Amino acid sequence: MPRRKELFFNNGIYHIFNRFVHKSPYFADDNLCRHFLESINYYLQSDPPVSFSLFKRFENNFPISVSNRLVSVVNYGLMPTHFHFTLRQDSENGVKKFLTKISSSLSHYLNLKEELRGPIFESTFKAVLIESNEQLLHLSRYIHLNPVSSGLVKRPEDYQFSSYRTYLGLDKIKWVDPSMVLDQFSSIKQYKEFVENNMEYQKSLEKLKYISLD
Repeated sequence: MPRRKELFFNNGIYHIFNRFVHKSPYFADDNLCRHFLESINYYLQSDPPVSFSLFKRFENNFPISVSNRLVSVVNYGLMPTHFHFTLRQDSENGVKKFLTKISSSLSHYLNLKEELRGPIFESTFKAVLIESNEQLLHLSRYIHLNPVSSGLVKRPEDYQFSSYRTYLGLDKIKWVDPSMVLDQFSSIKQYKEFVENNMEYQKSLEKLKYISLD
């Protein structure tokens, strides 16, 4: 997908992605993935009262407000070396605020846990404006098949750290809103077929990508 600079506007939908510096596989750590997903739920708030680390210590004192979110998470995928999100901006400058907060929180956590120094990402996050329903659907399929085409699992529903299981109703992650995608299908089964019918093709594209680098 081409990388373009886009203005962020309310109700705009964006493919957001970023990679760890030196392609470090930090998200191969399941506990780190869970920590990051918890921070996402917290930092969807427009005005979180305290840092996520303090919230974790005293979460009963800081109920999460869902009345005024920065963004809606349409889908996501955490890969060992990088992440993907599809986000709709719900508040002014919401995408940038949200990505800054979750990235800073993760950086702080990793720097303490791994005794690292400096940035953990290659650069600032990349964003591509989604300009059609077709693009939205194909992006959803791409993100959910990524763990399969990368050889992490055999079936997309076997992967813990993407929104696919939520789309299928196997998990319930309240902060994922699949309606923008699923409402375009007559049933969850039809969406599942849409995704999995492309599984072998996406795997073949991944193989070609690595062959071209040899």
